[in-house]
Amino acid sequence: QVQLVESGGGLVQTGGSQGLSCVASRSLFSIYVIGWYRQQPGKQRELVATISSGGDRNYADSVKGRFTISRDNTRNTVRLQMNSLKPEDTAVYYCNAGVFIDGNLRNYWGQGTQVTVSS
Repeated sequence: QVQLVESGGGLVQTGGSQGLSCVASRSLFSIYVIGWYRQQPGKQRELVATISSGGDRNYADSVKGRFTISRDNTRNTVRLQMNSLKPEDTAVYYCNAGVFIDGNLRNYWGQGTQVTVSS
């Protein structure tokens, strides 16, 4: 198993920047893929950005060029740097980790952190 603890959410103005951090309870090298999803009221949870154990990054089209995902393997931490924020980025952001256990890929979620972008 893996526990994920997010931090860094809050209120930010349109055009501003915000950073989110996710600390995992195990080495990132043991996690197949880790990243961020978000959920807006009344909508399904959607992918924002992920990074694999090999360092491959994947971004939603809506955040490409504005958001950057990075990892600090020494601190078991994944960070999402969000720039040029828009009101439509307002959501609860969740950290997600995919871990192979007994040959099956299992997903783990953090508790979520609210990001609100004021217009």
